[in-house]
Amino acid sequence: MPSKRSPVEDLDHLDRRILSALCENGRLTTSALAEQVGLSSSPCWTRVKRLEENGAIEKYVAVLNHANLGYNNIAFVEITLDKHDDKVLDRFGTALSRIPEVMEAYLVTGDYDYLIKVVVRDTDHYERFLRQSLYRIPGIRQSRTTFGLRTLKRQISIDPSKAGPP
Repeated sequence: MPSKRSPVEDLDHLDRRILSALCENGRLTTSALAEQVGLSSSPCWTRVKRLEENGAIEKYVAVLNHANLGYNNIAFVEITLDKHDDKVLDRFGTALSRIPEVMEAYLVTGDYDYLIKVVVRDTDHYERFLRQSLYRIPGIRQSRTTFGLRTLKRQISIDPSKAGPP
């Protein structure tokens, strides 16, 4: 039986350069992108469409500067739940996805169940987030928060032209 190849295994050097350029600037026109990666516009457009269709490009977004919008604090919250059945995990995950301050949420292994990244204006905002949003979700046994002091690296996607092979 032939093995199934993942879309990432089908990426060649030009695909990786296209993805790298789009990671840096998702607003590049097709002609500017084509020039940057050394293709003509039509083959470049075809490759971008294929990368979108196979899921290598999930979506295009604007990355907002939270501090410039008044959200100066990042908190990482470790959460432990009382129970771990599928219904509880699904309900908790759905509830987290509805809270605007939650930027990222991960079900993790280790000493706690979830790690979430939260953006807030200040400690008063964080307390309101805890009392009015997070602690209203049933099933939380405990939580522990660590505030980030300074961002040392922030990257939205991995650069496939610089990262090691999959």
